[in-house]
Amino acid sequence: MLARANRVTSGADYRRISRRGRRANAAGLVAIGEANRDSATPTRFGFIITKRVGVAVVRNRTRRRLKAITHELLLLLPTGASFVIRVFPEAASFSYEQLRRETRRAVLDSAGRLGMHTSGVEADDEFCSCSDATG
Repeated sequence: MLARANRVTSGADYRRISRRGRRANAAGLVAIGEANRDSATPTRFGFIITKRVGVAVVRNRTRRRLKAITHELLLLLPTGASFVIRVFPEAASFSYEQLRRETRRAVLDSAGRLGMHTSGVEADDEFCSCSDATG
């Protein structure tokens, strides 16, 4: 789950990021990223999931999945960026792995367009934050 410090909560922030940010498309969603003036601020994520995506149960499930996926991405992204992920209706039918793959691709591509170094991980590389690579 994303901590409050890692969430975009203000409507003004959503509007600013959506208008000025760098876009990266993936199947079923678009990630829009903006570098903050202060690079010490935590990386933040916000989600736009409209009623076109589905009924409340579907929208909430999609949001919970995105929160878990972006929590993993916090390990790969440098501080000082804000991202808004806009979900399209076809994403509601994605499996968790497909949603994870597309979200990761879009967010890392958006971060790359911002000129951010993403810990040497490519968008198509698989990773699991729960396992130790040395063991």
